[in-house]
Amino acid sequence: MKIRLIIFCISAGLIIAGCSDVRRDPGRVYMPDMGPSRAYETYAALDSDTFTSDVKDLGHKIFYNHMPVAGTIAREEEMPFPFAKDAVGDTTNYVASKQVTNPLTLDSVQMKEAERLYLINCGICHGPKLDGNGPLYKDGNGPFAAKPATLVGDAKYEAMPEGQMFYSVTYGKNLMGSYASQLTRTQRWEVIAYIKSKQAADIASKTAAAGSSSTAK
Repeated sequence: MKIRLIIFCISAGLIIAGCSDVRRDPGRVYMPDMGPSRAYETYAALDSDTFTSDVKDLGHKIFYNHMPVAGTIAREEEMPFPFAKDAVGDTTNYVASKQVTNPLTLDSVQMKEAERLYLINCGICHGPKLDGNGPLYKDGNGPFAAKPATLVGDAKYEAMPEGQMFYSVTYGKNLMGSYASQLTRTQRWEVIAYIKSKQAADIASKTAAAGSSSTAK
């Protein structure tokens, strides 16, 4: 009887010890320098000239202020736009945005993707043919009483610089809201490249037609 009790107690002790989630020994680390992270002294006083900690008892120098490394850019900021949204009643940055050009040059595959993005985000207002006759206007029978901008066929918008288009898509303009949350900066430039390609094709077609008409006379 005693032997059974001893065996039971030992077994119970082993089971309890084995089920414990407290582990004092972390075991071997294959690459210890990539295991435990280096601690940062967040509240350490900093010397603004040397950018090193003036804490003497650390044994090594630390600099950490939770700011990006100088010269680096955040993801999706590879093509920064230098103009902020104008204050109400001001158009300074909108006018200045004319000088910004599209940093992208699209191949045929990228242009197809740009067309897809346009149809999803812009076609409902400006129309699949970029004629301002999207489902929301629908020849005046849609929910919008005013026709959206005619991007192809209207000299005003065909002459609009790429930078101003980007400003409008980013911050919104008149009745059009901002699309900065729906489209990344790259996608916005892709859509603008698609619009400009369609505008260029329309202008070239009109020029060719005018030339043919002059020749016929």
